[in-house]
Amino acid sequence: MITIVLAEDHQIVREALRLLLETQADFQALAETGDGLEAQQLVEKLKPDVLITDMMMPALSGLEVARATKRISPATKVIVLSMHDAESYVVEALQAGVAGYVLKKSSSQELIFAIRQALKGNLFLSPSLNERAINAYIQRAQDSRADEPYDTLTRREREVFQLAAEGESNPQIGGRLSLSARTVEMHRGNLMKKLGLKSQTELVKYAVKRGMV
Repeated sequence: MITIVLAEDHQIVREALRLLLETQADFQALAETGDGLEAQQLVEKLKPDVLITDMMMPALSGLEVARATKRISPATKVIVLSMHDAESYVVEALQAGVAGYVLKKSSSQELIFAIRQALKGNLFLSPSLNERAINAYIQRAQDSRADEPYDTLTRREREVFQLAAEGESNPQIGGRLSLSARTVEMHRGNLMKKLGLKSQTELVKYAVKRGMV
């Protein structure tokens, strides 16, 4: 049996995905969530064969969940669902270690095929992305430029960054991450310095530019 966790913040889409998975006799949806942090917790607890996650999720983006999955459940294959077909999004997903990048305009059979390909150890990208995405990835890997500032953030700083971009206060973020407000303030100060940001408005604009909110 192929075990799957679903992470999608739109309930109607999540329900449709679950119904789709149930058409396959060897697929089992173990759990579902509309929250990125909860998705990370579910992966750590259940160690599913596959995680299907939306690119843009509240609390923690799909790509951050993918990065965390590599650490907490290395055997889990991550399939990202996204409305974005720009090379920059695909490249970042590949660098996060996803096994599949499926556009939301794709057919249901394409998603099922992506899951099966991922479990075979193959990379799957929606057909319209293949050539240009892989070429962009190769070019990015060969580029000798320094990493983008965001890449220098720690895992915790990235968690704080997204929650802050969503408008949560330091105490609220602390409650979500089991940290004190003072510790959150420290992480927030560090990430603002690394990204060269001086205000909450700049932080939100930066998150929007990255497609995180």
